[in-house]
Parts: sequence; structure tokens; C-alpha cells
Amino acid sequence: MSSHREAPEISKDPVADSTDVYAFVSPDDCTTVTLIANYIPLQGAAGGPNFYEFGDDVLYEIHIDNDGDGRPDVTYQFRFTTHVRNPDTFLYNTGAILSLDDPHWNRHQTYTLTRVDAGGRATVLGRDLACPPCNIGPLSTPDYPKLAQEAVHSLEKGRRVYAGQRAEGFYVDLGSIFDLGTLRPFQQLHLQPAFTQPASGVNTTKELNVHSLALQVPITDLTRGGWNGGDINDPRATIGVWTSASRRKARVLEPGRGTDTEAGPFVQVSRLGNPLFNEVLVPMGRKDEWNSLPPADDKKFATYVAHPELASLLNVLYPGVFPNLAAYAKPRADLLAILLTGIPAGVVPGFQNFTGTTEADMLRLNIAVPPTAKPNIQGLVAGDPAGFPNGRRVFDDVVTIELRAIAGLVLNLVDSSFSPDGATSVITDGLTPSDLKNPYLDQFPYLGVPYDGYHNPSS
Repeated sequence: MSSHREAPEISKDPVADSTDVYAFVSPDDCTTVTLIANYIPLQGAAGGPNFYEFGDDVLYEIHIDNDGDGRPDVTYQFRFTTHVRNPDTFLYNTGAILSLDDPHWNRHQTYTLTRVDAGGRATVLGRDLACPPCNIGPLSTPDYPKLAQEAVHSLEKGRRVYAGQRAEGFYVDLGSIFDLGTLRPFQQLHLQPAFTQPASGVNTTKELNVHSLALQVPITDLTRGGWNGGDINDPRATIGVWTSASRRKARVLEPGRGTDTEAGPFVQVSRLGNPLFNEVLVPMGRKDEWNSLPPADDKKFATYVAHPELASLLNVLYPGVFPNLAAYAKPRADLLAILLTGIPAGVVPGFQNFTGTTEADMLRLNIAVPPTAKPNIQGLVAGDPAGFPNGRRVFDDVVTIELRAIAGLVLNLVDSSFSPDGATSVITDGLTPSDLKNPYLDQFPYLGVPYDGYHNPSS
């Protein structure tokens, strides 16, 4: 487990590559927005002896655009420092960790949280904020929920922050989807001879962990001019959210010493806005380029949204199942709106999250839409305007939503000449939040308690 920091490519850097971004009006405090960025994906819980941690050499940032130009107006920066109490032991801990300052915890991290506005003015919101340890097992971390709660730091003006390990809440059948886009439940209905047995979706991320940066801040911290009204159609109601990570421009390895020296300005090496945008839409040869740019430059990649490769693959894998989609040759105005500009008023009755004509990959959240009392994991397409693609809640089924959107489920909203194929409304990878072992929380930081290595040794 000593290779956490080694990554030869920008698009394959586990410490600096964000895997999920969430943005939603907090259901436990509707005057705030919760922002979550996940890093270091697919963590096996039994990760010793060098347990997972944030990179001291990485600048982690969560960005907010509130004027629609695809550039940050508010940025929250996280910088981490690793501390070792006893350099003469290989152990992460030498006894039970009962508090965040427990002397038995040998290797721990703290961080500084800074808010930067569009003019470059930086305000430090917190220093020496403690991360929790990784969830090791019943002897080392006997009361992990208590440790995690201690790591939820209350800051001025009602802000709260957490940085540390959480249970992976993104449920997805990676093994099926990346086997040429096959979908186990869908195979039962529309398939080739190779798949003759009924199959349920398999949650590849079950019992795996991530490292999360979670913020809960007043709505007025994020919107243009501190606006906090109830008019859904007000252009100030919608913000764009994405995350990025940066490393120093130069890194020099010291021969024979096992150390390195970093110098120069920070250079962006990854970013993420909408789920699966980079993974499914951006071609392999341009992923590093995409990761290095701000959303304001996403016009360069709009053709991959307008003509998604996955839509063509669906027609190859399921011949004859999507005839209307196969015949459609126009640019996909529906996907361009959902992913790059937001949905204009009038397309979906009583809703909009349009940020303007600048094409930019951002999660767009209309903060005037309140949390839903009985949320639907299918979000906006199922009549729940508080769900994806209006921001993203931790439980939203973004895989099914995006599969159905790519298959043309809502294309008729912007092109009345198109009729969605019948199979479009049932395409899915077959997973729900019930496929998670550790459930979500109903309060900040919302993602579940991370899995421990003792009870999950093979994950």
C-alpha cells in the first residue's frame, strides 16, 4: 500500500483524482448547501500498514461559479499536513485510538481550510483541523462514529467541515458497464445468446471506502451578491460546482534519501463536475488535457457531448432495441443542456438551472429548490426537482439517470420530432441504495461510516 502517491499520468492519480462531486441544499438545514468531493477511490478497508491519506503535496479545491462564465467566483482550498509521533515504529497506531489526539495514533493529519473569492482575496476559515483516522477495526478504532463526529468541525457563520475517510456511497456495476457497456438486468429483456441467465446488478463499490472533503456553508456564501431568495427563475438562484486538484510544477527526487523537493506554481492535474463526464464522454487521448483545463474551456469537448460514443455503442450491443436513437443524427441538444449549460426555463415546467451560453461541465444547483420530503433516486426525470441533474445528492442513481438520458429519454423535450424508444425508460444497471452495506447518514457529512478492515478483509 506504499504507492498511494505514485501516478505516471494525470488521469490516473488516486490521491489527486476526484471521483465524485455532490452539491445539494442541506436537508437538515435548508439555509445551507452541502458540498462533497471524494478522492482516493476503491479503497479496500484492510489497507494497512500504510493506511490511505490525503496528499500533503496536493492542493485540493472546491469551486463555485455564480455568474455563468465557467470560472470560479468562490473557491474552498484544503491543504494537508501529515504528522508522525514516533518515527521508529512501522505501526499506524500502537493501541486503541479513542480520540483525535490519542497518543496511540502514530500517523495523523491536520489541514487548513481557506476561502478565496473571485478577486483573489483569501480568508482562512480554519487551521490545524484534525482528520479522523481510517477505520481499522474493533481493537484499533472501537468507536469510529465518535471519532468521525469529533472530526466534524464547526466554524464561523454556521459553516461545518469534515475531511477524512467515508464509506463509498456511489453504487455502480463497474464490472458490467465496462464490459462493453453490458447491463446485467437489461440483458434479461434484450439480449444476445451469450447471456441466457437472469442477472441482478452487482455493486462493485460495496464495502469500499473513499476520502471525502465535505463542507456545509450558508447559501449566501455561494451565490452572486449573497442572494438567498425563493424565486426558482431568478438567474442568481443557480450556481455551478466542480472540484480540482493541483500539484507543484516541478518535483525533484533526492537519490539515496527517499525524499523529494517540490517547487514552482501549482498546476491543475484533475477536475470533476458532472458524474461520469470524464470517464464516459471524454476520449482517452484527451483526458489529461481535459483534466488540466477549467470548465470555461469545455467548448473544446462539446462535440463528445453532442455525439456521445456510448449512444452508438448501445445500438451495437442491443441491435434493434433502440431504432429511433440509431436513426437520430442531429447534435444532442438535450445532453448539451443537461451537462454543459443547464436546463433553460420552460423545458421542464417549474424548473430551471440554466447558467448561460458558456458550455462548461459543472454540477448546476438551483438553491431555490428546497429538499424533497420524499426524494426519488431518479431525480428530476422522475419529478423530483431537488435531485440530479439539479446538483447531486449522495443517494441519486446517477448511473441510471445518465444511461437513460444518453439513450434519449428526455430528448423529446427539446426536439419534438424524436420519440424515445420503449426500452429507454427501463435501461439500468440494476442498483439502488439498498445495495450498500453501510447506509447514508441523515445529517452532515451524509456519507456512511467507512468499512473497517477487520470485518471486511477481502474488499
